[in-house]
Amino acid sequence: MSTTQRRAATPRRPPPSAPLGAFRYRLMLGLILLALGMLGARIAYLHVIDRSFLQGQGDARTLRVESISAHRGMITDRNGEPLAISTPVVSLWANPQELPPDDIQRLVLARALDVDLDDLNARIARYSEREFMYLRRQMTPADAQEILDLNLPGIYRQLEYRRYYPSGEASAQLLGVTNVDDRGQEGLELAYNNYLSGTPGKRRVLKDRRGRLVRDLHLLKEADPGGELVLAMDQRLQYMAYRELKAAVQERDADGGTLVMMDARTGEVLAMANQPSYNPNNRAGLDPRSLRNQAIVDVFEPGSVMKPLAMSAALETDRYSPDTVVDTSPGWMRLDNRFTIRDFRNYGKLSMAGILRKSSNIGMSRIALDLPETAVVDTYRRLGLGQSPGTGFPGEADGSLPAPVRLADSQRASLAYGYGLSVSALQLASAYTAIANHGRRLPASLLKLDEPPEGSVVIEPQVADELLGMMEQVVQPDTGAHRGVVPGYRVAGKTGTVHKASGGGYEEDAYRGLFVGIAPASDPRLVTVVMIDHPRGGDYYGGLVAAPVFSTVVGNALRLLDVPPDQETLSSADAP
Repeated sequence: MSTTQRRAATPRRPPPSAPLGAFRYRLMLGLILLALGMLGARIAYLHVIDRSFLQGQGDARTLRVESISAHRGMITDRNGEPLAISTPVVSLWANPQELPPDDIQRLVLARALDVDLDDLNARIARYSEREFMYLRRQMTPADAQEILDLNLPGIYRQLEYRRYYPSGEASAQLLGVTNVDDRGQEGLELAYNNYLSGTPGKRRVLKDRRGRLVRDLHLLKEADPGGELVLAMDQRLQYMAYRELKAAVQERDADGGTLVMMDARTGEVLAMANQPSYNPNNRAGLDPRSLRNQAIVDVFEPGSVMKPLAMSAALETDRYSPDTVVDTSPGWMRLDNRFTIRDFRNYGKLSMAGILRKSSNIGMSRIALDLPETAVVDTYRRLGLGQSPGTGFPGEADGSLPAPVRLADSQRASLAYGYGLSVSALQLASAYTAIANHGRRLPASLLKLDEPPEGSVVIEPQVADELLGMMEQVVQPDTGAHRGVVPGYRVAGKTGTVHKASGGGYEEDAYRGLFVGIAPASDPRLVTVVMIDHPRGGDYYGGLVAAPVFSTVVGNALRLLDVPPDQETLSSADAP
């Protein structure tokens, strides 16, 4: 059979019927028209009936409520000079999902940020599933704009504030610092953080799809800046005190030092300097030890500077007066069969003023042992020792005093010449305001006061005045405290030299040198404590290392405060 015949014999399928094809066509056309009708109806519904839905969706993509940063309150000195201010800065952030994936653009960004490209890529990978990551915090507006001008996608800016401290390291420990979020971390910044912190405001803005600001629509809530804090400090005195203290610590190769200057009439702290210190505006390589405000948070055994305070307990009794003579021979004594007390040499018989002039440990020990057992401890406690100073400064030290129970003779004696207790420099200065202020102790204040506090009488006024006179005889040209003399002014003061405690005992060759002074003695204005910690080079006595700092600082301070020089001077021939 031929091929043609086979094809002819094969049955063929009938062609599709015309009615079936027409049906399919009409069906598809109907479905398309139905879909278009439904779509049109939906559009009409949303535009005519339910317009709020589309409006809400559009607003959700373009309208934003942004926070308005509130600047932190300024800290000033008593004369209105700024000590801590907030300056506007820019923080750059990015949406990792929008950042360019290409290495060239990322390299440009890394160089602009001054970071390693691998580190930048690692950070982007870590935040890849989020929509926010900081690129750099607290940049100057000019530096931030240079990066924004690169026009790389996914990079945005955020306005913030950064704390700046014009006085630098001079008052760093007192003021403290804030962290990158402008929250107080140390010092007064921490103590008054809630007061200084502002309340952010809110505004509604219009942004495009890339998050760029198109229009500022309206203010929802104004930002409320933080409160202003006015300190008792006088910045002029603070600079001077810090400069002289730093010079003395460097000259003596000392471990550190502290100076506290208080207004004798109000208890306000006019200057508070510490060494070592740090620059709060650049904390790179910061030594954590320098963060401590040693004047308030650190305590030490004060040594002989306690003798005038202990002597007040004796003068308030009927047994002693300024003319009382105490025999200090033979210059040493042994107590409790284990504790030996010594003077520098045998001073023989000394008046009460003589005991202070010679700084006789034996004289003070004999007086203390002749008083009721807890007389000295009770006096110290009335003077505010062993208790919180109440300044509100974070970590302020209470110090320590023995419990007012039966004390061994060696304890009673050592307390009278400044061992067996611990105080802070601020507590010591506050205690001495009682001598400067006719027996009325004034609490220390770090803030400027509207009016002087009432204080409390802790020493009989007559006794306080007698002590002031005896302390004036201590600071004379022919005494061991002669380096504390302030030309043109009468000074009442006391030196102290104390072994540093270590491991339950005392370091043999480590000392603290102290000087506490009141000036002018005729009408006290300033009470100042100077402590030099572990001076090296041979000189370590308070009269050698601390008294010169007192003389320079207080002399300049009295002149800056326009305090007239005393007209009278006390001749050394008048001293007993």
